[in-house]
Formats: sequence, structure tokens, C-alpha cells
Amino acid sequence: MKTARVFYNHDLAGELRREENGFVFRYRDEYFRDPRKPPISLSLPKSKPEYRSEQLFPFFYGLLSEGETKAIQCRTLKIDEDDHFERLISTGSTATIGAVTVEEAR
Repeated sequence: MKTARVFYNHDLAGELRREENGFVFRYRDEYFRDPRKPPISLSLPKSKPEYRSEQLFPFFYGLLSEGETKAIQCRTLKIDEDDHFERLISTGSTATIGAVTVEEAR
């Protein structure tokens, strides 16, 4: 099991985990309970603290590079192009556009 920390405008919003049967995104309790904190996306509203999916959530997949940039990142970082979660935790802290960033939890 591998875990990533998910930030919204540098504020730790939750965790994304790859498990044996898929993925789990969970808002941090403090973030979830604070009505001033927005959801990280429209597809992951703060209506429940935990979401499960057999595949990487489309929102997180949308943060990944495509085309030639994807190929360059995978070659440079020695990542399988089909391992979307590994790509996300390897590039999501610096190569995303918008308020959400992702980094591997250590």
C-alpha cells in the first residue's frame, strides 16, 4: 500500500492511497469539518470523508501530463507509463496546474 498526501493551496486536505483492490481518497478530519475549506474538486465533494474507486479517480488522472511531456517524465523518472499513481506521486508536487498538489507520504 502506498500513500500520497493531497494539498489544496498548500493546505493538507487529505490522503490518497493505492490499495490491493483500488484507490481510497480520504479528507483529513480537520479539513473535512472546516466549512471554510473547499472540496478539492467537484467530483470529490465534502459530503463524505472517504471515497473508493477501482481505478485512479478521474480528478487525479486529470492532473497528469500527456503526450511528449508524459513520455519524457516517464523516461527520466524510470516510471511505467501505465502506472498512473506512481506518475502522480512523482510529478504531482511540481507539475500540476491549479490549487491541488500531490506528494508521496513518507
